Amino acid sequence: MRPRIEAQDDKEIYTPTGQEGSVSGVIHFKGTPPRRHKIDMGADPNCNPNNRTRLTEDVVVRNGRLANVFVYVKSGEVIDRYRFQVSTSEAVLDQKGCRFVPRVFGMQTGQILKILNSDLATHNLHPYPRNNPEWNQSQPQGGEPIEKRFMRPEVMIPIKCNQHPWMKAFVGTLSHSFFAVSDREGAFSISGLPPGDYKIAVWHEVYGEQLAEIIIGPGESKTLDFTFNPKMAYAPTSLKVEPVFALH
Repeated sequence: MRPRIEAQDDKEIYTPTGQEGSVSGVIHFKGTPPRRHKIDMGADPNCNPNNRTRLTEDVVVRNGRLANVFVYVKSGEVIDRYRFQVSTSEAVLDQKGCRFVPRVFGMQTGQILKILNSDLATHNLHPYPRNNPEWNQSQPQGGEPIEKRFMRPEVMIPIKCNQHPWMKAFVGTLSHSFFAVSDREGAFSISGLPPGDYKIAVWHEVYGEQLAEIIIGPGESKTLDFTFNPKMAYAPTSLKVEPVFALH
């Protein structure tokens, strides 16, 4: 049975006051990261010409910092009290070099997801959500963009290409826009946070989820760092939560 969708219409839409704050930080990686392996794309000749570097992307560490970590506000009094205007811009997922770009991203519920195919190959988009309807759609070379919406919050939704099994992406859908993804230097930043108490979560496809509590005062900027390590690896079907309270 599908989870019940929480009624939002009776909530007041949040209006920015100019007193919003922010949280930023770095996702560290302690220890020796797993080796990135070359992907054999030889099964599809249309993939090889576009790939100078064909390395796995499940764990990307640079100078002790972890990329592709989804950072988001998991809960908070303000989140429960208000609803938030859905972005009119599109979230974009491209297929380039027989890879999903970006690997990890976020969007709001109800926001348009625009899917492109910049490859010579035909792809097959197949998300595997738990709380949203599943769909499966082919997209040929030069095909029209596919536009979809996810109407229920869900962290995270895996997306696969049935034609190319190494292609994976993950999207977090939230009722608000307070999320970010750590870049190649492990850095992230979330702005526009109304003053209040929050639980901030960071999610990685291999190492699971961590939580931290933070208080944002009017116009305040806080720093919040997290650390993952190889021992935190978990099975994809489970959820590993490690509480971390690294508030600076």
